[in-house]
Amino acid sequence: MSPALEALMQAEGTPYPGKGVMLEPFVHQVGGHSCVLRFGEQTICKPLIPREHQFYKSLPPEMRKFTPQYKGVVSVSFEEDEEGNLCLIAYPLHSESGDLENKDPSTDCEPKSKMVKWSNKKQSPLGPENDNYSKDRGRHSLMLKMCIVMNYNRDEMQQQAEVLYFSLEKGNVVSQIKHNPWSLKCHQQHLQRMKENAKHRNQYKFILLENLTWRYRVPCVLDLKMGTRQHGDDASEEKKANQIRKCQQSTSASIGVRLCGMQVYQSEPGQLMFMNKYHGRKLTLAGFKEALYQFFHNGHRLRHELLSPVLRRLREMQAALEACESYRFYSSSLLIIYDGDPPRAPTRPRHRGGEEGDEDEPSDEEEEEEGAFGFPRSSSAGVGAGVSGGSSNSGGSRSSHSAGEASSPVVDVRMIDFAHTTCRHYGEDSVVHEGQDSGFIFGLQNLITIISELEDHSAD
Repeated sequence: MSPALEALMQAEGTPYPGKGVMLEPFVHQVGGHSCVLRFGEQTICKPLIPREHQFYKSLPPEMRKFTPQYKGVVSVSFEEDEEGNLCLIAYPLHSESGDLENKDPSTDCEPKSKMVKWSNKKQSPLGPENDNYSKDRGRHSLMLKMCIVMNYNRDEMQQQAEVLYFSLEKGNVVSQIKHNPWSLKCHQQHLQRMKENAKHRNQYKFILLENLTWRYRVPCVLDLKMGTRQHGDDASEEKKANQIRKCQQSTSASIGVRLCGMQVYQSEPGQLMFMNKYHGRKLTLAGFKEALYQFFHNGHRLRHELLSPVLRRLREMQAALEACESYRFYSSSLLIIYDGDPPRAPTRPRHRGGEEGDEDEPSDEEEEEEGAFGFPRSSSAGVGAGVSGGSSNSGGSRSSHSAGEASSPVVDVRMIDFAHTTCRHYGEDSVVHEGQDSGFIFGLQNLITIISELEDHSAD
């Protein structure tokens, strides 16, 4: 284990007997199908996929500011504590050699002599009283066990839970954010697979990545699937046909981007809104614009001060991608994150062109004339043509919010999920692409155009 990783495990992780770190559910996962876990306040982890691991280890310097920081690899096992509760524990790998890489995460079997005893005892439903984000081991274990025993009907999840609202009481909003529907679904499915494989395997390799939400009290997160093509070069004919169909039936084909998940805090009614990928696939261009409007709306007004820094970041990313030769970011996503409950300190900089300015309280002129989420639809012409254009309780780590953009940016825009990324440097790939990833860049251009329209509308 490297000294850096050892220091990280000691500094951030929740200790567990045997020099392990107890993993907790990551409550701000809004998209994807891979299980994401909270390693520490500033670090998350997810199952290691060799191609994604290779991407992070060989990342071009100019792309590092647009991706989460890679922090290493750990071995994750599931164990029972003395009370019979299931825990997921991260341990340092004894070797960083290439022999430890999995060609397929499901084939890495390292049987453990002590098998897990699975409980069939059904637990009560999740609720605000279940503090699953606490560092108390018993409660955390209970949350993981509940993820396993809660059985969701997939069709019902798709039909009934595409858009959900979760009311929050006035006061300490942060402490009330226990989970979101999508992260719970991912945990339930992943842990069920671990249960099914328990007789053959009890160790999995996970990569450690930067937790992009840790700076924000109430993170609002938008997950956008980027590009006009989602299948990798090694996809089966069935997988390829399925991905092509999803693109053709969504905004991926027309504008190179579709909504994959969303979590936004609406402070005026005091509620969290969740939108999942099934809803995102159904959105028309007009519906996609409306969803973006909702994401930047706090229930009372449009947070127009966020649009300029988001656009600036997107344009910087476009320039970096245009300089990336041979890369294809198939099925990668774009995350946009901001704080839904920012501090009201008067010294906090206003990020409208990088200047200090107006407070968040809207004036009468800032009220939205269209009513709830009335995004103007008259300006959509030309978009399809590619017109250029963590969370834990608030503490010391977040007290620097008012110190300025350098220590706590008001927005963040990053690329994530590189399981199907390829470039000519990946020597084993049979297909070598030339030039830029035009599909991803096409989506960026249209996203820039749509948010620019939103910014122009908010200035009227």
